[in-house]
Amino acid sequence: MIINSGMRTDIPAFYGKWFMNRIREGKVLVRNPYYGEQVTQYDLTPDKVDLLIFCTKDPRPMLKYIDELKAFRQFWFVTITPYGKDIEPYVPDKQQILDAFMALSDKLGLRNVSWRYDPILITDKYSLEYHREAFDMMCYELKGYTDNAVISFLDLYGKTLKNFPQAREVTYSEREYIGQNFSKIAKEYDITVRTCLEGRELGKYGIETDGCMTKRILERAVGCSLTPPGEKNPRRDCDCITGRDIGAYNTCRHLCRYCYANYDERSVINNMKEHDPDSPLLIGHLRDDDIVRKADQRTFITGQMMLDI
Repeated sequence: MIINSGMRTDIPAFYGKWFMNRIREGKVLVRNPYYGEQVTQYDLTPDKVDLLIFCTKDPRPMLKYIDELKAFRQFWFVTITPYGKDIEPYVPDKQQILDAFMALSDKLGLRNVSWRYDPILITDKYSLEYHREAFDMMCYELKGYTDNAVISFLDLYGKTLKNFPQAREVTYSEREYIGQNFSKIAKEYDITVRTCLEGRELGKYGIETDGCMTKRILERAVGCSLTPPGEKNPRRDCDCITGRDIGAYNTCRHLCRYCYANYDERSVINNMKEHDPDSPLLIGHLRDDDIVRKADQRTFITGQMMLDI
């Protein structure tokens, strides 16, 4: 089974101590975000977890734990965007994140760390030219530390519009400009650009459009072939393998204005007050009416080694 820690919140940035307590105890409890009384238990041991996937805007708090996680196969997505405090009010200085990315790559290897430059949004301040120059600069910094970059464009989710009413869709011509220029720039630095849930329209520029966490990408990180369940997720127009997420919505203190996982700042603050690093749940504790079900964790690893993909 693949365990994902980053589709609902940023565990490495804010909950590293809790996560490592779960690793040391060998299990975690996850509350269903839609049916609150349903709780799933996952074993967090190397024999039950094929791959740990981390998605974060700030890997620095977890760097001190990397050696302790060596028994696990890992794949990290680190989001580094060019926005300021007006868009990402609590994301640390981007040079610090670039430096942390490089340190992470040195520790785990180039195939286990991927850069996300998303979502791409266009304003008077964050113009097409601004993005072109920022992407070029970051590619220069990350050359040799990653061989791929994932891009996507701003999606106008309900929560996004609530917290960022000035947001607008990125137009077709703007997408074309980004695709053409980013592909050309990345090629100069030996970096492949991939899209996340953006259809196939940018494929003509040499951009890979099948997804950001496909079987092939994760096999590179694991080092052997995988046989995940064959059914396709009907909510995703890609070939990604997302795994089981252990996070919780409304718990990310970055409070990015474009975020789809936070309802508002007050909800985040209230939830974080309920966080206990020693609890098996990310937020709060088990309740008397909770129904706990142990997950059936089957391996996706075939045992066939893949030396070079």
